[in-house]
Amino acid sequence: MRSPQNTAATPARSWFVRGRLVGAAAIVFVVSVVMENAVLAVTGAPTFDAPIDEVLAYYAANRDSVAIASGLVALYLPLLLVFVTGLHGLVERRGGAGTDWSRLALAAGATLSAIFVLVNVLQIGLALSTGGLAEPTPAFGLVWQIHAAAFALALPMLGTTCIGSALAAHASGLTPAWQRLLGMVGGSLLLAAGLGNLAIADGSPLIFVGLLGFAAWLVWLLATGVRLVRS
Repeated sequence: MRSPQNTAATPARSWFVRGRLVGAAAIVFVVSVVMENAVLAVTGAPTFDAPIDEVLAYYAANRDSVAIASGLVALYLPLLLVFVTGLHGLVERRGGAGTDWSRLALAAGATLSAIFVLVNVLQIGLALSTGGLAEPTPAFGLVWQIHAAAFALALPMLGTTCIGSALAAHASGLTPAWQRLLGMVGGSLLLAAGLGNLAIADGSPLIFVGLLGFAAWLVWLLATGVRLVRS
């Protein structure tokens, strides 16, 4: 027969292992996203207002870089789902405070993953289609526009994931008040940028508002991941 001490220790050990797994997922997610964006930045990925000739030239010359970036996306999207799902489980195990917010983060994170899949499927299609193109076609231009529109519409889902996870983590005692504030600021910037999704897809500098919010969320994720791994 198991002693009461051993019985009590088992849930505590389980929470410890789960917390470290969720924290590690957050940290590797951040590292993967930074690496993806570094690859695209170093190779001079075109902005959404770039002439379509430049877009074609980029994807024709950088298929290997696009393959690396897409591989990183294939790595970090499951990690995002591990994080939001695991966070919801941690919140429930700590008494349920913030459960509604963690459910919101879970739903928004799942939707965000689906949109990011579309964004990167289209990017892969752009790279693959350049092999037989001497100049941009209407179909190539349409795929580029859909890619830009999908990215722009991902911003409000990203903001919702950010706010939901930040409020859930703080309500359950996993993070301090400054992290809640950071998550709220980052999420609000992403939501504000998402309101101008048509302008962003057309190349508006408004995208930098969303990128600032995204950077804030990455900092929040990294800080939260470190706290969970060390808890």
